[in-house]
Amino acid sequence: MTKRYRLIVNPTAGGGMASRVVPTIERLLHEHGVTFDLVFTERPWHAAELARKAAQDGVDVVVAVGGDGTSNEVLNGLMRAKEAGAGTAALGILCVGRGNDFAFGASIPHALDEGCAALAADHRRTIDVGRVDGDSLPEDRFFGNGIGIGFDAVVGFEAAKLKRLRGFLGYFVAALKTIFLYYRAPLTRIEYEGQTIEQKSLMVSIMNGRRLGGGFMMAPDARIDDGRFDLCIASQVSRLGILALIPRFMKGTQASRPSIKTGHTARITVTALDGVLPAHADGETLCIEGKRLTMEVLPRQIEVLCRRPEGGG
Repeated sequence: MTKRYRLIVNPTAGGGMASRVVPTIERLLHEHGVTFDLVFTERPWHAAELARKAAQDGVDVVVAVGGDGTSNEVLNGLMRAKEAGAGTAALGILCVGRGNDFAFGASIPHALDEGCAALAADHRRTIDVGRVDGDSLPEDRFFGNGIGIGFDAVVGFEAAKLKRLRGFLGYFVAALKTIFLYYRAPLTRIEYEGQTIEQKSLMVSIMNGRRLGGGFMMAPDARIDDGRFDLCIASQVSRLGILALIPRFMKGTQASRPSIKTGHTARITVTALDGVLPAHADGETLCIEGKRLTMEVLPRQIEVLCRRPEGGG
């Protein structure tokens, strides 16, 4: 039986690039013989509504056409449908966003022609999904790539303001700007795996995938299907100290620095004892002034269509 694909396009993703590349996507998918229909988002969280409806309608594959934010919304819609017993669908992603970090961690090609070929090939991988709840959230949220608390969240907020800079360059410039806006870390209590850390934390990254900001390797060895988060926790350092860490995060070698703690866990709670917790989920604003967040892994929750591994069958 022919599989049904539904493409959910965020026309504003990638500075409007998503709407411009729709004809190319349609041509490529037709060339591959993919049967699909296409809908456009009209407002924030519309992609989540559309994804949930697609699963309810029995669509086989729901494809997010956009960046990490669009992918996150589609993931949330699919997970809500699954929770409600209202249908299941696999997740596809065509990358036209700013960072495309979720796709990177899930081995989904960046180039549109390769992405369309991967959709047609229908090679699937079952991935873990993270769930986060907190005192300032109206309801729990799902995430595929990671949660950033502190410095990297503020970098994302600043990068979103840089409309003319796309991809890693935008995040790099935002990181430099953020050094002068946000460097006083909140006093936090971090609880996981039976241990408690109390310190001023510049940044707490809870990663399911490997990368943030289009080029910062927060968890270079993370696997998106191993049933655990990879943690990267940075204590407060000076502005010069932050500047010195940036190239290490670009290379993924930050773990050797004394200000960095790493670890693994299936559940973690971060509480602000003094100050607040600005946070993002997959690059999308989660909260500005949260006081407590709890993240947990839900193992092997959803299938994604991805690149076939080299040498794989």
